[in-house]
Amino acid sequence: MSKVAGYTLGSLIIEGKTKQVFDLPEHPGNCLILSKDRITAGDGARAHDLAGKAEISNSTNGQVFQILNDAGIHTAYVKQAGPKAFIAKKCAMIPIEWVTRRLATGSFLKRNPGVPEGYRFSPPKQETFFKDDANHDPQWSDEQIISAKFKFNGVEIGKDEVDIIKKTTVLVFEILERAWATKNCALIDMKIEFGVDEEGQIILADIIDSDSWRLWPSGDKRLMVDKDVYRKCATVTDESLDTVIRNYTWTNDQLKQIMPKSDHLVVILMGSASDSEHCEKIAKHCKSFGLNTELRVTSAHKGTEETLRILREYEGRLSNLIFIAVAGRSNGLGPVLSANTPYPVINCPPLKAEDKSLDVWSSLNVPSGLGCPTVVYPETAALHAAQILGLHNFMIWAKLRTKQLLNYTSLKVADKKMRGVRNADESK
Repeated sequence: MSKVAGYTLGSLIIEGKTKQVFDLPEHPGNCLILSKDRITAGDGARAHDLAGKAEISNSTNGQVFQILNDAGIHTAYVKQAGPKAFIAKKCAMIPIEWVTRRLATGSFLKRNPGVPEGYRFSPPKQETFFKDDANHDPQWSDEQIISAKFKFNGVEIGKDEVDIIKKTTVLVFEILERAWATKNCALIDMKIEFGVDEEGQIILADIIDSDSWRLWPSGDKRLMVDKDVYRKCATVTDESLDTVIRNYTWTNDQLKQIMPKSDHLVVILMGSASDSEHCEKIAKHCKSFGLNTELRVTSAHKGTEETLRILREYEGRLSNLIFIAVAGRSNGLGPVLSANTPYPVINCPPLKAEDKSLDVWSSLNVPSGLGCPTVVYPETAALHAAQILGLHNFMIWAKLRTKQLLNYTSLKVADKKMRGVRNADESK
């Protein structure tokens, strides 16, 4: 048995045009995916060795999956295993390529004559293709996928599963689209694949690298840095292969700097230390969205000057600020903050059953010229803060969208379990 990065390789599970997948007998449930110095196009009709591609591909893939894992997407990716390989959860692959398009280009134009190149899809256009090299990966409809009755690790890919995968596919695209937008690059389209792990969970799998997408810096097709450069070569020369490897290297280097800075803060101010439990709940929910928080105690009534001093302290340190005011009874904290800062202020009073209506009204009935909204649940306050900060931070936005996906998925799963006609004449 050979080893890669200290991992003992078992049997070769499958070998593709650009990678090999090995069993890991010492790590049950996992496998090792080893990239090759190989680039192909046209279902393998065009293929060339490309020195250095394996390391670049592996690095690009690792950084992409780290973004998606951090966002909360369920993936097979575990960790890197040396310069050319990574560890993944073992899963049975669904033989479908799930494609998402923002702009019309490439094969879409051939299949849809009359659509101009650059036509913008909003929402993104989705297409699916059955993996079959001999027949050039024919396009399939949802109905064909469902009718195929694919079953992997006990899970049949029916309508519910297709719906979930399609929503996940769009989210993956939109997360990476927003990430690349921070580098003034337009993600034009991309393809991904899914598998079913040994626990029966559908997860994003395979490899996502520069072979997987079209990427146009400044939104200019002439500046493309993806595999289309290779596809469009009339004759593949050493110079054209050098261009491809330079483009792939550039893309990989950009990913190393793509994660947003952690330069924001949610300041949770409470009118009394007795409200700390409520504030800790807000902080806990903020943490789930990747938000930095700090808790302070100050009273707008009893210590107005100190409250304003604390306000100025934060305004002088950061520009991505949100204040959450936690005060019951006569809520002066939120309105005083809102009247004295241009930054968002959210009221989240710690309600007590006997005074609930009065405490809510105290936070709602603010003077004119103030813009502090009121919410009553700690999670809602955190969500509102995340929605504001997510406007300029793609990772916070991604965590919010992933939460929405998980809510959708859990409802789908619950509905599937509950279905079934209960005949009235069945024996009691």
